Amino acid sequence: MIMRLTRAAASRGCVCDERGVFSVTAAIECIHAHKSFREPADGERGANHGGRGRGALRVLDLVAPRKVRVDAVKDVSFQVNKGEIFGILGPNGSGKSTLIRLIATLLTPDSGRVTVFGQDVVCDRLAVRRCINRVSVEAAFFKRLSAMENLEYAARLYGLDAREGKRRAEDILARLGFPHKKTSVPLENLSRGMQQKVAIARALMTAPVALLLDEPTTGLDPVSKREVQDFVLEVRETHDTTVILTTHDMQEAERLCDRIAVIHNGEFVAMDTPASLKAGFANADGQAPTLEEVFFRLTGSNVDDWMREQGE
Repeated sequence: MIMRLTRAAASRGCVCDERGVFSVTAAIECIHAHKSFREPADGERGANHGGRGRGALRVLDLVAPRKVRVDAVKDVSFQVNKGEIFGILGPNGSGKSTLIRLIATLLTPDSGRVTVFGQDVVCDRLAVRRCINRVSVEAAFFKRLSAMENLEYAARLYGLDAREGKRRAEDILARLGFPHKKTSVPLENLSRGMQQKVAIARALMTAPVALLLDEPTTGLDPVSKREVQDFVLEVRETHDTTVILTTHDMQEAERLCDRIAVIHNGEFVAMDTPASLKAGFANADGQAPTLEEVFFRLTGSNVDDWMREQGE
């Protein structure tokens, strides 16, 4: 039976078959998803690779011996409910971004299955892309255009008329604390943090059904982080948006996420609510550790390793 997603069904977390029969489905589901990469031979390095592919291989190069296949995601299975904020924590190179890219249809799984509101990321690629927006630290822009020009261009691609596109862009930028006087400055002249706010604004222009946030507050100051976090919570509450968030910020994970998965070497090593994860590592006196301490125990990391990663 061929399944297809309608806009109305997506907003309710349902899919319908050819007869118009609706059934409730998980917002996002991964079943034994697996993705491997081969490290390029010496003669292949630096040749015919775009920025994204090179970035993925570069992360994996840090943990893989030469000329072997690297399992970036190993038989990962999980389900995210409609309207849930699901966090993914892991060291650099652990598979967080690869998993996001699999869900976003930017990579094809070697085996297993990923669905978004019942739509398969391989068979129903275009339908999945209509459901999701993605924010990444590698967000691409027209760097010589201003923040407003980039957002107005995105609005046209989303099918918004010029007036409505400008109104939404101005509103979202203001809510994110983006200075009005900076909206006409070319992006190449803005800080990384400012550019990240534009990336977030672009993803929120259409109130997506599913939002993939890959370290969205990287490069932001504490005030800007809080503004972005508040807006993510507001979008979830207002539009019942399903959010998958990768982050290095433990406080951010605790504040935003209903559940958290810890990924290490391509595998989920724990998955639960923040409170339950901490309770599971309570000492003999019943005192629960911090989420950061739980993370260190699950991944075998230590504070020095963690601080070194943050500086990369």
